[in-house]
Amino acid sequence: MVETNNELQVGSIVTGTVVKIEEKQVFVDIGYKSEGIIPISELSNLHVENPQDVVKEGEELTLQVKKVEDETVVLSKKAVDAEKAWEDLQQKYENNEAFDTVVKEIVKGGLVVDVGLRGFIPASLVETFYVEDFSDYKDKTLTVKIVDLDKEQNRIILSHRAVVEEEQEKKKKELLQSLEAGQVVDGTVQRITDFGAFVDIGGVDGLVHISELAHTHVEKVSDVLSEGEQIKVEILSVDPEQERISLSYKNTQPGPWTGIEDRIKAGDKVEGVVKRLVDFGAFVEVEEGVEGLVHISQIANRHIGKPSEVLEVGQQVTAKVLSVDENDQRISLSIKEVELEKEQGDIAEYEREEESSSFQIGDVIGDKLNKFKK
Repeated sequence: MVETNNELQVGSIVTGTVVKIEEKQVFVDIGYKSEGIIPISELSNLHVENPQDVVKEGEELTLQVKKVEDETVVLSKKAVDAEKAWEDLQQKYENNEAFDTVVKEIVKGGLVVDVGLRGFIPASLVETFYVEDFSDYKDKTLTVKIVDLDKEQNRIILSHRAVVEEEQEKKKKELLQSLEAGQVVDGTVQRITDFGAFVDIGGVDGLVHISELAHTHVEKVSDVLSEGEQIKVEILSVDPEQERISLSYKNTQPGPWTGIEDRIKAGDKVEGVVKRLVDFGAFVEVEEGVEGLVHISQIANRHIGKPSEVLEVGQQVTAKVLSVDENDQRISLSIKEVELEKEQGDIAEYEREEESSSFQIGDVIGDKLNKFKK
């Protein structure tokens, strides 16, 4: 309640107009027989260097009487502001309300902010990440929530981190609802483990299992990815309730079969390693991740009952390419064709040598006969 200014008592609330501003005090006309004085220490709950940063001449203020002695009246602006601020803060605290505030000071252990009173944000409650130097936060506006409020202890503890975490959680839930299997999204590798890599895809982490890193066998995750790397991944599955996302990196990369028809053509001879033996033939790896089939009928130029009669896993072989189908990822090979061509080559070479040998013998006999004729 604002009292008349004829009878002033300590604690009274009065109104007045700023008439003069000095370095350490402000003079206010409160309709009393003398002007009231607001010491610089009573202007604000925050540290004040210059009174003109807080009030202006001609401004009307609501003030509390701190002291009346003879004709001197000491007034306080910060006492009135503080009472209003406590009421406002109490309401915000009860409603768990987020609001903006300005950082006024950088102190040991955190930030001092203006909430109508002197509020404090501990360093651990400023961000979700570690901040080494808070100097850039001076005069910065932060959205905060009150985490502890005690008027008797004059304690106001605030958190910007709580607001950020709530926003992140909201975005996370929205993102989980929007993701679908088959989508290709951008991500950042956050953490590498023995079994895979965790990738941030916009506020939520998904796992790329080591088996989904490459089309070929991977010994170590770090052989393929590194922390901080920007990559594209495919969504394999999403579990919003468990907040689990399975990702694939290899599905966004060219597979070993991509462009195979440009590299390997029918009629080519290729080197390979026998990877598997089955009843109907042998699978031979001709490139990393690319296997072709040698049908049992194409293994040898004689009848065999099973592939293991001629081949064994790990054996190096040379085969002729019969056909290549990139779409169906199939390559037909023949070891028999290579052997037949080799045999035919050996026969041709033998016949050439025989023919050459026959000519040489004939020439010698001819020369001898010619001598006898003479």
